[in-house]
Amino acid sequence: PSPKVAPGQPMLEQISQKDLLLHYPYESMDPFLRLLRESARDPNVVSMKITIYRLSSKSRIVDYLCQAAENGKDVTVLMELKARFDEQNNIEWAQRLEEAGCHLLYGFEDLKVHSKLCLITRITPDGVERFTQVGTGNYNEKTSAQYTDFSLMTADREIGEDADLFFKNMALANPEGEYRALWVAPNSFKSRIMELLDREIQKAENGQPCRVRMKLNSLSDRTLIDKLSQASQAGVPIDLIVRGICCLVPGRKGCTEHIRVRSIVGRFLEHSRVYSFGVGKDEVLYIGSADLMTRNMSKRVEVACPVRDPEAARRIHHVLDLQLSDNVRARVLDQDGVPVPVPAEKDAPRVDAQQTLMEEALRP
Repeated sequence: PSPKVAPGQPMLEQISQKDLLLHYPYESMDPFLRLLRESARDPNVVSMKITIYRLSSKSRIVDYLCQAAENGKDVTVLMELKARFDEQNNIEWAQRLEEAGCHLLYGFEDLKVHSKLCLITRITPDGVERFTQVGTGNYNEKTSAQYTDFSLMTADREIGEDADLFFKNMALANPEGEYRALWVAPNSFKSRIMELLDREIQKAENGQPCRVRMKLNSLSDRTLIDKLSQASQAGVPIDLIVRGICCLVPGRKGCTEHIRVRSIVGRFLEHSRVYSFGVGKDEVLYIGSADLMTRNMSKRVEVACPVRDPEAARRIHHVLDLQLSDNVRARVLDQDGVPVPVPAEKDAPRVDAQQTLMEEALRP
């Protein structure tokens, strides 16, 4: 159980007070499931909207969405029917949701909806309240116990308004909407990353502190690889944690010498996506659903969300720091693009990031 979540206090009340960040599988998905269950029964909640890419074969999420619709709430589900290997499963879930009275949207002909976004709207005497959840992984209870993912729940007004606009645009089949806080592919995700890399390049050229750290499943987009190389040549220190495909070769003198790439393969599948630009108070920190692949940037609907709560940001930094220090499960890419064990340092303590996070999760 997450120590940040009070067991006896309603989830909407807790989120209205402070952002809540869950880290699967070290923490349970139950607080998010509680949020859906309580919202389905809350008389002040008027609508629930969610994007779904993959679900488990038995899904409490679907149960709570159906309950909400049966309780008279406006429930909108943006369902991706082309989720590889889960097409039939998603069709069957879509039929059940429709039968319960949910409004189903089926995405776009040429774009897969891969985003992980949920919006709950409540109307009280004090006005309209929006509660937004953005994740790096699917709404799947089974994989939440096997994959490492972040799930952020926030009552941030700007993020909630963007989420509301996102679902309106999806209903109008408009993937080109403009947003203030969220990054949304295929329109603005890649361009925002390019802008932030340019910002770090400018800081390096001016002799100011700069840094880029990203955690991904894959990196293959040529334009972004070229921009990362340009940032390296300007002197920006760049750390990339890429579990799978990485088409950038680090450590090449005069090209990528300031870039370090590592992967971690352990008990859990590393699945979270984190994008960090800058140092200290100047940092821009996002989590989201997209890898830096051309298909994610131009052929999918993806969403990333800013992490504005200092405690949530600190926890994400802790995970990145641990993984960048891992010398047990980690492999680093050498100058030929070959993954090799982390070079041993004499008397250096063993750091196993996943094992450390498991031990920390079990502490009182």
